[in-house]
Amino acid sequence: MKYIIYTDGGSRGNPGPAAIGVVICNEKVEPVKKYGEAIGEKTNNEAEYEAIIFALKKFKALFGGDEAQKAKIEMRMDSELAAKQLNHEYKIEEPHIQQLFLKIWNLMIDFGQVKFINIPREENKEADRLVNEALDKKQENLFK
Repeated sequence: MKYIIYTDGGSRGNPGPAAIGVVICNEKVEPVKKYGEAIGEKTNNEAEYEAIIFALKKFKALFGGDEAQKAKIEMRMDSELAAKQLNHEYKIEEPHIQQLFLKIWNLMIDFGQVKFINIPREENKEADRLVNEALDKKQENLFK
């Protein structure tokens, strides 16, 4: 079975308060599950990677290991840097990003096929909305 997962991560400030957004879709690109979550202080790039890690873990938790082994997953993100690094087109210079990269590759062992695709920001609006919603909620809670 094919699944399409949209991911986004962002921070307000770089580094600053950060959040992730994940939309898991079936092969007809119909949303199955959506997540938005604050993740503490991170850079934009760290948040992008954390969104991918979160998505893979959530997929396996939702559908189980057997389905993950059979799944063909298309990870779509508007971070050209993350997509090209994960596709071995760009080098990873920062040690903390290298560690996140390794987490993703270790998670991929449990999946049939995972592709990383860079998409225009306009095609990633829902994941981006979830990031901003989580950041707004976190900010509101600070002022309560």
